Amino acid sequence: MASVAERHTTPPHTPVSPFGTTSAWSPLRRTWFRALWTAQFVANAGTWAQTVGAQWLMGDLGGSALQVALVQTAATLPVFLLVVPAGALGDIIDRRRLLLFSQTLMLLAAAALAVLTAADLVTPNRLLALTAVLAVGQALAAPCFQAIQPELVPREELTPAALLNGVNANVGRAVGPAVGGLLVAAAGPAAAFALNAVSFLGVLAVLYRWPRPATARPLGVEPIRQAIRAGMRYVRSAPAFSSVLVRSALFMVFASGLWALLPTLARGPLQLGPNGYGGLLAAVGLGAILGTGVLPRLRERWGADGVVRVATLGYAAATAVAGTASSLPAVVAALVPAGLSWVAVQSTLGAAAQLLLPTWARARALAYFQLVFMGGQAVGAVAWGLVADAYGLAAAFLVPAGGLVLAALVGLLLVPLRSVHDVRHSKLPWPHPPAMDWAPDAGPVLVTLEWEIRPAEAPEFLAVMRQVGRARRRTGAALWGMFQDAEDPGLFLETFTVSTWHEHLRQHVERGTVGDAALEMQARRHLASRTDPIVRHLVWAYAVPAAQPDSEPDVVPHAHAEPVPSAISAAADPP
Repeated sequence: MASVAERHTTPPHTPVSPFGTTSAWSPLRRTWFRALWTAQFVANAGTWAQTVGAQWLMGDLGGSALQVALVQTAATLPVFLLVVPAGALGDIIDRRRLLLFSQTLMLLAAAALAVLTAADLVTPNRLLALTAVLAVGQALAAPCFQAIQPELVPREELTPAALLNGVNANVGRAVGPAVGGLLVAAAGPAAAFALNAVSFLGVLAVLYRWPRPATARPLGVEPIRQAIRAGMRYVRSAPAFSSVLVRSALFMVFASGLWALLPTLARGPLQLGPNGYGGLLAAVGLGAILGTGVLPRLRERWGADGVVRVATLGYAAATAVAGTASSLPAVVAALVPAGLSWVAVQSTLGAAAQLLLPTWARARALAYFQLVFMGGQAVGAVAWGLVADAYGLAAAFLVPAGGLVLAALVGLLLVPLRSVHDVRHSKLPWPHPPAMDWAPDAGPVLVTLEWEIRPAEAPEFLAVMRQVGRARRRTGAALWGMFQDAEDPGLFLETFTVSTWHEHLRQHVERGTVGDAALEMQARRHLASRTDPIVRHLVWAYAVPAAQPDSEPDVVPHAHAEPVPSAISAAADPP
């Protein structure tokens, strides 16, 4: 039975643009997207109400500009440390259950912080520690929330869905801080923390009722270490996705200065109370709402790369004005385009990332997107807090503004933000590998393919095989190479290794895409005859049973290997 993601697909070999013409509001027609989006809005508002309370409470506890900025670091650094294994978990276990666990953890942490604050037992260290526990829950949830989007909306609606999710977060910045400011002023920070705890109940209710179909795992659950390594290999071998990561990292390191130091700007030069600080964040949310109406048209006119470049420059200008303006109206006027620019960059990059990833690697690769997103905020918050303490608040706004201008220029040199590789799951043009009695973790496995092609077409063949090599590495291969016979210019030998026999089976069964199959067929067009490449599977010769008496003493035996007829297997099948 096909999964929800597989039922919502585009025609084969159709490049998908991350700035299509679908209505910005169309994803809200989808029942479960709408329900989860609404519940997440309440949770986002609660989170931002807590952010106001935490940052304000740290100031009341006597924290410096650096300590106030460390509240944001505590909220992001655990994500930086844990999001990669969390992404791997999101691909190998049920995403719905992982999300339920993460939301429950966050609810308990927020409730504990509310109780401690109400009892006057909170300290700066306890505030930072419980903020970090909330971030652990966010680390577990962030890759999964992004990875399930293709299960909630059709593929052609991923871009407006990303925009709506960005608006959701930024409108939460508008509503949450305003509510948080009122609560802090009326009843103290504990009330804001209690509101955050309650806000998770809606997300838990929607996730509990969501009828997500079971994920088919014909080869069982991947070990967590192998899943993490597979995600790293995929990211290294996907240039278009790596370009998204670089753009996000460059933007976030410098863009974090505005968020980290806005509380200090409100308390210091602007002389505002908690309500006033909430009003500043409301201006950012207003910009995000305005972005919902204008961004689809801007993407059609400028393309994804143009939107990211212009929005980055716009955010740079807004940061510079906010940090140097002497009047409150000027700062508010700068924060509105800052909100629009923020949601433009993040929604465009988020949609591009989702369109570039196959189902099997989606959560673990999106974990790297979250890694640079949250890690950039954590590193930037510390850096700009130190700059503010050493050189003044204005310098801490002007330096990152200049960095954003540089980031926009670097974007001109990166791979464009477009999806030209069809990442829908597809069976590759490979017969099943030879039947062998290997244990799943026997290996490593060396696969060789002997290609006999028309010599005159060697340059075209080698150009295609470079892309085929990336596809092999994306699905699990290492040490890929292509060699030409010194005596026969039409004979080429392709080689690559895979860590285990089971990992190679996953290449066959779980990880093929329509785009990979197209590359394979393109390479086969250069064969000198209709004969398939001659393929051999060679398994590490010492992958033998631990109990075998004649094992070499200096070789560590394989823990779970079983007796096999031979250490080398050859077949005339593709790998």
